[in-house]
Amino acid sequence: MLHVNKLSFSYSSNQIISDISFTAEKGAHISIIGESGCGKSTLLKLLYGILQPNTGTILWDDKPVFGPDFKLVPGETFMKYLSQDFDLMPYLSVEDNVSQFLSVFYPKELKERTDELLEMIEMTAFAKTKVKLLSGGQQQRVALARVLAQKPEILLLDEPFSHIDNSRKNTLRRNLFNYLKSEKITCIVASHDTHDILSFADEILVLKDQGIAAKAKPEELYNHPQKKHIALLFGDVNLIAISLLKPYATIEKSILVYPSELIISENSGLKVWVKNSYFKGSHYLIESKLNETDTILFNAPHALEAEKEVYLNVALETINTRIKD
Repeated sequence: MLHVNKLSFSYSSNQIISDISFTAEKGAHISIIGESGCGKSTLLKLLYGILQPNTGTILWDDKPVFGPDFKLVPGETFMKYLSQDFDLMPYLSVEDNVSQFLSVFYPKELKERTDELLEMIEMTAFAKTKVKLLSGGQQQRVALARVLAQKPEILLLDEPFSHIDNSRKNTLRRNLFNYLKSEKITCIVASHDTHDILSFADEILVLKDQGIAAKAKPEELYNHPQKKHIALLFGDVNLIAISLLKPYATIEKSILVYPSELIISENSGLKVWVKNSYFKGSHYLIESKLNETDTILFNAPHALEAEKEVYLNVALETINTRIKD
């Protein structure tokens, strides 16, 4: 188990993270999310030992993880870290990069392991290709296979699919995260992409104002967002006063409502005027005006004419749930 206790770090007088504590069970998948500059990458570097914390401790199964004040070469044998810089050997082939740290004394096992990983990242056809000839997305896939080659106990990933095209990204996510689960490899991922998070994480940590602003399972965090800045990490969201949704209500409170939760009505509900329609594939995102200053976003099955008057409602169950939140 990973134990992070009261971790703090600053660059000179600039405090980056403060008093962060959490645990991760063996084989768990933890996602770290937050706005740019919130400290996601810094936290991963602290966990790996690249940076020295000002205060706090990091333990893996009671073994301390030491920073550069105590170790000349950062990192631990049981841990691997994939940063946004891939650190590959450009003049070596793909298979040589993947197998670089595997034992040459067991050639059969080396080949089997390399082939297994190349298949997982869908790079078997490029096994003999020099890395310098690959695209950025292909290099990122090779870097993923390389950090997995020695079967680490814990894997730290910083924006692991940022360079990979959408046509391969979804398959690679499933291949990688299912593999990590099957091998009981603890995985901590820092990402902006909700597709990296919602379907795979066991727990999400939201970083804000130097600390952990929220910590919960994906379903809990998405369905019961405590703050608008948290809900916005998953996409568009509206903050709407209950009195606008239910004029008879006496509760002076606003609730968070996702565009998909707003239902178009024939002639009653929250009245808005269509401003723009954005095609999203399975639906259109409609940008509408509530008044001169406030915008409401909702989903519709087809584009709507600009300036069209539309009535919107929210299910009473959703309202009651968000009121309790």
